[in-house]
Amino acid sequence: MEARQIRERGLSVAPNYAIVLPPHEGFAPAAVGAIGLLVHRLARGAGGTVVGAPNIYPPFDDVPFVPAPPGWGLTGAARYARGVARVLVRLRPGLIEVHNRPEIAVLLARLLPRTPMVLWLNNDPQHMRQARTPRQRARLLRRMTVVTASDWLRRRFLDGVGGAVTVIHNALDPQSAPPIERERLILFAGRMVADKGADVFVAACALALPGLPGWQAAMVGADRFSPTAPDTPFVTALRPAALAAGITLHGHQPHDAVLGLMRRAAIVCVPSRWPEPFGLVAVEAMACGAALICTPRGGLPEVAGDAALYAEPEADALAGAMRILAQDGPRRAMMAAAGRARAAQFDTAVAVAALRQLRARLCPALA
Repeated sequence: MEARQIRERGLSVAPNYAIVLPPHEGFAPAAVGAIGLLVHRLARGAGGTVVGAPNIYPPFDDVPFVPAPPGWGLTGAARYARGVARVLVRLRPGLIEVHNRPEIAVLLARLLPRTPMVLWLNNDPQHMRQARTPRQRARLLRRMTVVTASDWLRRRFLDGVGGAVTVIHNALDPQSAPPIERERLILFAGRMVADKGADVFVAACALALPGLPGWQAAMVGADRFSPTAPDTPFVTALRPAALAAGITLHGHQPHDAVLGLMRRAAIVCVPSRWPEPFGLVAVEAMACGAALICTPRGGLPEVAGDAALYAEPEADALAGAMRILAQDGPRRAMMAAAGRARAAQFDTAVAVAALRQLRARLCPALA
């Protein structure tokens, strides 16, 4: 069935590389998160068949995608891994790349022990099953190749562990040239959760906007990357405060619409409380020509370098940064130019070249 679906779309039915999504990751233009976007860009540039959970939305049509109905198992991870393994047995890939789920990679390594495997990590491994302890991470390195999306993640993985980890930064599609005149818009884009600092953004706007005539603020995103994302208690409580602060709430939007807002916004804020493992929103904002404000957490300084204004995830600090940039047009223009130059380092072509090199090293016969 899977091979027939691929054949009907004019794509390869004998893939050399299989790319396994996390169990709940979307892979459709209407519903996709950061990992799904990354996998889509890499598969489009370097090849491979994507395997993931069935979804109600039509998948991307420019790379092969095979849904994996769950198999038998006592846990959700086991059921997903067995379903994926059943698909992989039929596809017979020469290399399996598992994204962001060490426990899935461990299960697939047991079920398909003869196939080389790569584990891609997009989040902190020390908070993941089968990777929390140095002993578990050392075991992973003995069984598979590990790739991380940032050097910060590489250091987190190797904390207390000897060995080597490959860093391949997240891929970014080139953005069209931004308009010369930016709107006086301060934008938050991302999941509406406390870890991302959505409430800090609202509180900062309530402090800053009254003193910034002509400026507006907007938020795009929901609790999940889906048009059907529910209103969580956090979002329900945040909405009245956001409206009172004069913030326009766009809710979940397709990724292209999010990028459209970034191209219009003069300032984009990434006020994350948690240590961002990479910071894709920050790179996208820079690529779109917005001046970036972000927190110095996790991989964000590695990604943004000197092209961002840093502020701690506190209302007073973020409001102060908003005032500085909103009132200084030349500084915004300078930061926007620096951001576009910085973002060019994360072009998809760079990541694709690194992935091809890794694949050639692991599977010379397939290169």
